[in-house]
Amino acid sequence: MNTPAPMNGPRYDEFITVPKVRVIDQDGENLGVLYTKEAIATAHEAGMNLVEVSPGADPPVCKILDVGKFKYEAQKKAAAARKNQKTQEIKEIKMRPNIDDHDYQTKMKAVQRFIEEGDKVKLTLRFRGRELSHGELGLRLLERVRDDAAEYAKVEQTPKMEGRQMLMVIAPR
Repeated sequence: MNTPAPMNGPRYDEFITVPKVRVIDQDGENLGVLYTKEAIATAHEAGMNLVEVSPGADPPVCKILDVGKFKYEAQKKAAAARKNQKTQEIKEIKMRPNIDDHDYQTKMKAVQRFIEEGDKVKLTLRFRGRELSHGELGLRLLERVRDDAAEYAKVEQTPKMEGRQMLMVIAPR
């Protein structure tokens, strides 16, 4: 049998190159350390394959099971993990430097909701006219946001000016 070695997935049967392996049978019983050829013969007697499940161990751990079914199960697990994965989005909240208290509270509720959903929040402060010469007002406002959100968020990008806007990015803790 001259099939190529498996490129992806675990090594099995004749692709296992170490002389001795620790063998676990299909019921989960530890059969102990056996010579690889002996372990492969035992697996074939049971109508299954010898699959390397922990190649880093000394000696490597191999299990007697159906390699096709094993790969299929691993593929299903990987697909389920990808499905449950949450992608992190960047939500944007726009404010003005002289924002009123009630408007500020409303924006902060939105910030908290976004952070709790696991998203990052980009805070944008827009300056108009003479407000531009009072950058310290914007800086003070963003520091207030940072302090109010400190228990559930951390600053990922410190406040910086970009043209007529001041930006800051916060992320979940």
